[in-house]
Amino acid sequence: QVQLVESGGGLVQAGGSRRLACAASGSIFRINIMGWYRQAPGKARELVATITSGDTTNYAEAVKGRFTISRDNAKNTVYLQMNSLKPEDTAVYYCNLRSTDWSRDYWGQGTQVTVSS
Repeated sequence: QVQLVESGGGLVQAGGSRRLACAASGSIFRINIMGWYRQAPGKARELVATITSGDTTNYAEAVKGRFTISRDNAKNTVYLQMNSLKPEDTAVYYCNLRSTDWSRDYWGQGTQVTVSS
């Protein structure tokens, strides 16, 4: 089993920055993809960004140029640096760790990010 614990959520003004962190523990497999997803009220969960164990990244169009995903493999931690935040970025942000074929798929409990206008 894998456990994911997110931190860093909170209230921030539009135009501000926030850094999320997600620490993984347990039976972590070496080849994996870690990522951030978000879910706003009344909307489906959506991809924000992912990063492979080889540091290949992928971003949703809505966050390109504003958000940066990174990881520290020694600490089994993934980060999401969010800059130039907008009210539409308000959501619960979920950390995910999975295998490349999705056969192993784990989620954190989520952390709320609220951007005030």
